[in-house]
Amino acid sequence: MSDELQTAVSMVERRSWEEFRESGLLWWVNRTLHLFGWSIVVVLDDETDKVLSVYPARTKYRGFSEDVENTNFLRLSQFMADNGAELVDDVKRGQ
Repeated sequence: MSDELQTAVSMVERRSWEEFRESGLLWWVNRTLHLFGWSIVVVLDDETDKVLSVYPARTKYRGFSEDVENTNFLRLSQFMADNGAELVDDVKRGQ
């Protein structure tokens, strides 16, 4: 493995789809994808709420309801509050 590839791999930390969804990041990404008629669909187990599958899809709808928007702006804002210092450190180390 080249040094460049090894450095890139060492900078990636795998995370779960559950964390991505719960943080509000899935909603944020889907807000952007909706502009182009796309979305990332997450299929959950009805009983456990665990992610069963994830896939890209074409969609005819655009945007989310006001309740979904409010809930996810709060989730994403909390994620930023909880992780802001680490995110700043990541950027500083990457320079």
